[in-house]
Amino acid sequence: MADKQIFQKAPALAFAALIAGNVCIAFGPLLVRLSDTGPIATGFWRLALATPFLAFIGYRAGFRIQSMPKGLLGLVLLAGFFFAVDIVAWHIGIFKTKLGNATLLANCASLLLAIYGMFLARKLPPPMQGAAILLAFAGAALLMGQSFEISPEHFEGDWLSLLAGLFYTFYLLAMIRVRESTESWSSLALASGSAALFLLPVAWFAGEQILPGNWTPLVILALSSQVLGQGFLTYALPHFSPLIIGLALLLQPALSAFAGWAAFDEAMTPLDYIGGAMVMAALVLVRLAEGRAKA
Repeated sequence: MADKQIFQKAPALAFAALIAGNVCIAFGPLLVRLSDTGPIATGFWRLALATPFLAFIGYRAGFRIQSMPKGLLGLVLLAGFFFAVDIVAWHIGIFKTKLGNATLLANCASLLLAIYGMFLARKLPPPMQGAAILLAFAGAALLMGQSFEISPEHFEGDWLSLLAGLFYTFYLLAMIRVRESTESWSSLALASGSAALFLLPVAWFAGEQILPGNWTPLVILALSSQVLGQGFLTYALPHFSPLIIGLALLLQPALSAFAGWAAFDEAMTPLDYIGGAMVMAALVLVRLAEGRAKA
């Protein structure tokens, strides 16, 4: 595959794609709130607008659907279903709880993937990776302590965001399998298109406003979160263990805290900055550990 050959020539590009993807996705909740369609309809447009771009890139990379290994299309459709449930739960949750709560709980995928990675390896990580894991989760705990707030008012949004994180984990695990034998952009196009087909009738049955009055937030959401964010992330998936992918996901709550401060004047404390810096330092450590392991 063309993208695999690129990463073989420049391994650092895979890590850059992993980080860039999480940076792009982190600002998605802000755009969901700015959209004037319903939360599920916003998810539909995010996918529907992005799918043609992704399909075109995949086609230009040489992908043809008839070349997919037998049985893989079913796995892609399953990934699309998981992604659709994730979007329904998370987009509704974003409006029913604090932005910090929604982002932190939806990123429980980071913890689940890290645990899955250790289970898969059937051993504890090496010392430097272990230090990175501890540093990352300590940083996330600081962010959570500052941003997370449990209250009856936020309860529904909190558990919906947690459910979204669970199904996002299922989605990522399915896409890791898909990416073992398929080009990234076209596999993402298929998963995005199938998820959009699930979302449109759900938005209609929910009685949401489907057509937007202002297309700008939706177009930016589709290009930033789906084409670039999920595109870069899907591009990087086969090059890292679930543990490292999980650690990278912790960038999202750190950056979403900044977005909440910039757009909604949600105060950031020194502990927020320290927590975000600890997560970023953990990613540097885990990258150094990867480099030593390959040396």
